[in-house]
Amino acid sequence: MKLVSVGDNAHLALLFERYHLPLFRYLLHLSRDRALSEDLVQETFFRVLKYAGSYDPSQAFQVWLFTLARNVFFDTCRKKRVEVAGPGDEIRSPEPMPEELFSRKQDVQFLQEALGRLSPEKREVLVLSRFSNMRYDAIASILDCEVGTVKTRVYRALKELRERFCELRGEKLYDV
Repeated sequence: MKLVSVGDNAHLALLFERYHLPLFRYLLHLSRDRALSEDLVQETFFRVLKYAGSYDPSQAFQVWLFTLARNVFFDTCRKKRVEVAGPGDEIRSPEPMPEELFSRKQDVQFLQEALGRLSPEKREVLVLSRFSNMRYDAIASILDCEVGTVKTRVYRALKELRERFCELRGEKLYDV
């Protein structure tokens, strides 16, 4: 990104190859719409190019990129009056998701349903921490809060996700 920020746009393709899939997954879990998520990834990389000069090399690139993506998502929601996906909303796609191809198709569907029943705030923190494998300090920077707050939010979101998942599977949840 240092090279892109000084005008060497040839390296933008490398950044796209490395980060477009994690960004897509993040945005897909927020929007629950494949086509919109693809558009949002493209818009995020347009903004990377547009705001490359504002990139601070002392900041982790992933944090900067996901912050841009988050802003693109919420800007798009405001402009198009797109609703943030709520409980029970399904990912809209004519193609099956890769997770559906696994042998545990039913559990994956239960997990997606349980994730969809979480509030957008809880879903976002889980997507960042678990699906995007981000460190808590990076998430704190993106969400503009303290690391301790992120840890608490992740803990509470995971607990609620577990409860919803067990409920969907018809299992009784036993706390140890």
